[in-house]
Amino acid sequence: MDRRNFLSSTLTAAAGASTAAASSLARLPIRKGILLSMLPQSMPHVDRFKLALDCGWQSMECGTENNPATADLIKEASVKTGMPIHSVMNAAHWQFPLNSPDAAVVEKSLEGMRTSLRNAKLWGADTVLLVPAVVNEKLTYADAWTRSEAQVKKLIPLAAELKVVIGIENVWNKFLLSPMEMANYVDSFKSPWVKAYFDVGNILLYGFPQDWIRTLGKRICKVHLKDFSFRNNPQIKKRVADFVNLREGDLDWKAVHQALADIGYKGDATVELPRGDAEYLKDLSKRVDLILEGA
Repeated sequence: MDRRNFLSSTLTAAAGASTAAASSLARLPIRKGILLSMLPQSMPHVDRFKLALDCGWQSMECGTENNPATADLIKEASVKTGMPIHSVMNAAHWQFPLNSPDAAVVEKSLEGMRTSLRNAKLWGADTVLLVPAVVNEKLTYADAWTRSEAQVKKLIPLAAELKVVIGIENVWNKFLLSPMEMANYVDSFKSPWVKAYFDVGNILLYGFPQDWIRTLGKRICKVHLKDFSFRNNPQIKKRVADFVNLREGDLDWKAVHQALADIGYKGDATVELPRGDAEYLKDLSKRVDLILEGA
C-alpha cells in the first residue's frame, strides 16, 4: 500500500469510528416513564396524569388497584389526558411471597398477580412487574427457585389470554444474584409471556448494570431508573450505601446508555423515586433526557 492509499484508508477508518461514536451517543428511542405514586397524592387522578404530561413525562406505571371504581378512574385519567399506562407494579409479592410453604399465602400472592394482570388489561398496559421470590433464614434459595417457578407457570395462561407480559424484577430479595442466573430463570418458562424487568440501580451493590443489560438482552421488557451511591458520611465516619437522585450517584450512565443501545432496547424506562412537586418532577424529567441522550 502506497502512502496516498494508506492515508485514504486511515481517514476512512477514522471517519467510520467518528460516525459510530456519534451514533452510540444518539438519543435512545425510549419513553420516559413515571410512577403514579411519585405524583401528589391529594390531586384527582386526571390532574395527576395531566401534571405528569406537563412536566415532560411520556408514560405511567401504576400499582395494583383492588378497588374496581378506582381502577376505572385511573383508566379514565389515562384516556382523557392521552398519557399511556405501560405497566403495573404488583403489590402482593413482598407480603405474600410465591415461594412460601404456606398454601394460603401463595394463593394470596397469585390472586394479587391475577388482579395486577387484569388491571393491566383494563388500562392498556403490556407488562406486570413481579418479584418472584424472597430468600431469608427460613426460605431457602433452592426452594425460592422451584416453588416460584411452579407458581409463575400457573399465571402464564392468564398472561397469554390477556396478552400481558410477566416482568421478573431484580431486587434486594437475595435471589437471582447474577445476570446469567436471571437469564436462565426467565428462559426456564419457555414462554414469550415471561421476561425480565431490569432495575439499573438495584444492581450496583453486587454488579454492573451494563453487564446485566447485555447478558439479558432481548429478555428485557421494561427498565427502572434509579441511582445509587457509596458515600462517606463524616458524622459516623463510615461509607453509606443509599439511593440518590439521578446522575448524582455512582452509576455509569454512559455505559448504561451504550448497553441499552447495543441490545436495541426501545421500551419504557420508568423512574422510581420519592413523590414530589411540579418543580421536582420537571427537574427529574430533564435528568432522564440527559441519560437518554448519553450526556
